Formats: sequence, structure tokens, C-alpha cells
Amino acid sequence: MPAFGPLYTRVANSPVVPGRLPLVVLMTGFTDAGGTVAGLVDFARDELDPHPLVTFSNDSLLDYRARRPVITFDQDHLTEYRPPRLELSLAHDALGQPFLVLSGYEPDFGWDAFVDAVGDFVDDFDIASVTWVHAIPMPVPHTRSLGATVSGTRGDLVEEHSVWRPQTQAPATIGHLLELRMIEAGHPTTGFVLLVPHYLSDTEFPGASALALEKIMAATGLVFDLADLREENETYIQKVEEQISGNEELRQMIHRLEERHDAFMAGELSDEHTDGGIDESSLPSADELAAELERYLASRPTGDDDKSS
Repeated sequence: MPAFGPLYTRVANSPVVPGRLPLVVLMTGFTDAGGTVAGLVDFARDELDPHPLVTFSNDSLLDYRARRPVITFDQDHLTEYRPPRLELSLAHDALGQPFLVLSGYEPDFGWDAFVDAVGDFVDDFDIASVTWVHAIPMPVPHTRSLGATVSGTRGDLVEEHSVWRPQTQAPATIGHLLELRMIEAGHPTTGFVLLVPHYLSDTEFPGASALALEKIMAATGLVFDLADLREENETYIQKVEEQISGNEELRQMIHRLEERHDAFMAGELSDEHTDGGIDESSLPSADELAAELERYLASRPTGDDDKSS
């Protein structure tokens, strides 16, 4: 796919960037279980007052027919066109600490060129570390603490935060490629993969976004106010529980998930016997659970919204 014009544009009159800042990468795309990264992009843009330094070209990176922009129709005329945004910005955490955030959609085209450009910015801005997150659906219960798989150069973070360490092949995201290239270039790099209950993966799960921010804080030393996300999550979980409580079959399904989760966490199920710790053969499918939760779940937006595209 040929590029239409430059890959990116530097923003005029952008703020001065101090050296040795952490870079946080938040890109929605192929997998974003629970709307985790979409929620983080919204959080960054709404709460962290980001000042764009670089804007990437949609015409070079985006497949418009796969992820169409939003346009507003008001009775008899069009009023607003909202194209997706992919930006590198200077932001500040709750304590005023500066950091860089790369946020928006995962590019459809030009992966190598995009990763090379990000690598140049990492060098130009003398970035201290690179941290990224994404989320995948897993057959785990929402009644237990969400887990994560951790990769990268930080053995301390892997030891403390990684609950599942498979050896496998999976469809790559551009975040994976970026992590690989950053490590090859010698930059401290950490990737967090959140393991979201598969039957909630098509909803916006505030608890997953809150956990992702906790992981970013652990890797970077940044501080974020999670009070609103945690309050939203309490309401969300309460409504999910209301849907489950009246259905005995659903309760049994969740109970089976809990038993397998607890056995694995206690070391009673090995990777050898559970295909990396998760055996789906006796577990409920996402469709089975989602069908029972449909009345509530259908009321929540799904997928990339216009703010986090």
C-alpha cells in the first residue's frame, strides 16, 4: 500500500520535551478485549491534557474501509467529520510528572516505516523506557483478580506481575513489533498483556483499563487517579452479577471457571496439562455466557469508538 504524502507531521509550536521521559504506547486494533486500550486512550485524552508533538498520516496508515471514520448527519445535512487520530503527545500524570504517550489506532499499513519512525522519536527525545499494553480474551472468571502476561527487558516486572507464561505463536500486533525492535535497539521495554474474561471481551470493562494503568504505573513510576474508573467498574460488576444471579446454569459455568483458575494459580494445574495454563475443553464458550448477559451487555458500546480510534 503506497503512502500518500509524509508518514507524519511535527506539530508547530509544540512544547519543549525534557529528556529521559518514559514513553507509554496505547494503540487499539486487532485485540482489545474489554475495550481496555480504548478506555486508556479516552483516559489519556480526557484526563492528562496531552499536547501533540507529532500527528501520523491516516492516508498512509489507515484502511478506511475496514475502520470507517464517523460522520454526523443532522436531519438534512452533514455537520461533523471525525477522522481517527494517532498522535505522539506530551502529557502529565496526577503529580504533574511529564511523559510521552503514543495513542490512537493500530496502523493497518506501513508497519516497518511506522516502527522506524517511532524508533527515531525514541532516540530524538532520549526516551528512558517504553511501556505498552494490550488485552486478550481468556477463559477466566470475572470473580477473580485479572491477571497479565509480561514481556520485555524488566525481569523484576515479569517476576511480580506475570501470572501466565506460555510458549506459543500468536497473530502479531504492531505493539509486538515495536517491542521487538526497541529491545533490539537496547531500549528498556515492557509489554503487558491483560487476560480479560472472554465472555466480557466485547464490552467496555472499566476494571481492565484500571488494571492496565496500574501496570503502567509499576513500570514507569507515573501516578494516575483511578477513582472514577474503579467506581465505574463497581457499577459494571454489580450489573453483571445481577444477570448471573438469576441463572443457575450460568452460576455453574462461572464456578467451573473459578475452580480451574484457582487450581492453576495454586500450581495444581501445570502448563503441560493445560496447554499453557488454560484448558478450554470443559469451559463455557463466550457465546454461551454472553447470550445470558445480552440484556445488559448490549446496552454498552463495543469496539473502537471515535475518541479512541
